[in-house]
Amino acid sequence: MSHYHQLTAIERGRIESFIQIGMSMRQIALHLKRSVSTISREIRRCSKDYQAEKAQKDYAKKRRACRRRRIFEDNLVRMTVIRDIEERHWSPEQIVGNFKNTLGSSPFSFVTIYREIKRNNLQMPKSHGARGIARKLRHRGKTRHKKGYVEKRGKIPISHHLSERPQAANDRDRLGDWEIDTVVGKDGGEVLVTMVDRRSRLLLAKRAGGRKSFAVLRTLEEMFAQIPHKLLKTITPDRGKEFGQHAVLTNEYQVEFYFPNPHSPWARGSNENTNGLIREYIPKGTDIATITDKEINRMIWQINTRPRKLFGWRSALDVFCSEVLHLD
Repeated sequence: MSHYHQLTAIERGRIESFIQIGMSMRQIALHLKRSVSTISREIRRCSKDYQAEKAQKDYAKKRRACRRRRIFEDNLVRMTVIRDIEERHWSPEQIVGNFKNTLGSSPFSFVTIYREIKRNNLQMPKSHGARGIARKLRHRGKTRHKKGYVEKRGKIPISHHLSERPQAANDRDRLGDWEIDTVVGKDGGEVLVTMVDRRSRLLLAKRAGGRKSFAVLRTLEEMFAQIPHKLLKTITPDRGKEFGQHAVLTNEYQVEFYFPNPHSPWARGSNENTNGLIREYIPKGTDIATITDKEINRMIWQINTRPRKLFGWRSALDVFCSEVLHLD
């Protein structure tokens, strides 16, 4: 192990002073408690008279040049990561997983991405006080209910409790068990009705004219009509009043609804997580009526084709389609 330490700026200043009063290199080395060879090399680096300030700047420049380049100094790699975050809405871990899936390995870890975002926003400019690219990541500044929060929405009659749901649905052993919810935009405006398959995490979504139960019922009827009966086994909604007409759907499509306990979003974890992804495209307060069907379909496609760690970085669409092909 080497105990050598680089000369400091103060030592270089003393070397310059000692040279000016005519001290030899051996005497300088003795005063600084350095080897003669160290002093000799330091002085030889200056082509003319030794100048401490110039020598220190030269040392700093060479020191920077000899360090290993940071991964994100490669503009192609850096811009690829920025595109995946801003346009595809991928998390750092998904980006790394996709590199491993397509190239066999990743040049960096997801921790490196988070560190570079925090350090310098991936070298992207941002206005004063802004959080930059971090705002494009999941759960950035997301408000959560405080302890003791009480749900104020009205109660609706339920047909089955979640504890009655078939074990195959609980275990995610099959396709066709759906969790449903609504994504609210502007107050009193259109909403997005979302359905997520528990097994594959595939997302289906369609706009509804409002959050009233009859508007949501009409949209769910249209969505259910497009799903093959063998892929419509159970429905798990929350207890919002918008699902007050669930009995109509049960009679029409012979599919049972299973309601979790109040204030239990984790009972519909797949749907809650997917709605969080949707919020990256449709922030709270957005007027959904101003979003085109093309934009909604593009969002659904991106969410369904994003790589998932759960599936070994396969997408929800890939898992859903591959399992549909194995159904009788």
